[in-house]
Amino acid sequence: MDTAFVLTISDGVAAGTRQDASGDALADRLSALGYAIERGLVPDEFAAIVAEVTVQSARCRLLIATGGTGLGPRDVTPQALRDVLDYEIPGFGEVMRAAGRGSTPLADLSRSLAGVKGRSLIVAVPGSPSGATESLDALAPLLEHALETLGGHTDHGPGEDDAA
Repeated sequence: MDTAFVLTISDGVAAGTRQDASGDALADRLSALGYAIERGLVPDEFAAIVAEVTVQSARCRLLIATGGTGLGPRDVTPQALRDVLDYEIPGFGEVMRAAGRGSTPLADLSRSLAGVKGRSLIVAVPGSPSGATESLDALAPLLEHALETLGGHTDHGPGEDDAA
């Protein structure tokens, strides 16, 4: 069983003034998908995000960060992750925004993204519980194959070509 690390990025949750509804919702969804869950929490601080993601991505193959993907002045999650990632997976961000459009016309304001650090998959989802779970649900069919590929398993099944 793979471990998923759920990282909540929120000044309010870190200060104890807000509940971690998004982190809780993601942990429940990931557990239902068969992942062992570990949790972390940092404020919306560039250096804190970089430090935690660097440490946890060396330990866990899947890291889901929730929060800080909007347009606010303290929303620095995408910038911090880009500082850590070896490379981005543009299609994951596209899939998350496309899924969100079914619920809100504001989905395209999200700067959700995903990428790779070493052999770990790192995904940044919105900080709202609905946005976080919609994004995870949209990516769920891709996670197993992405993690297998990152783990070095590159054999494709019948009918799949090696171009991907």
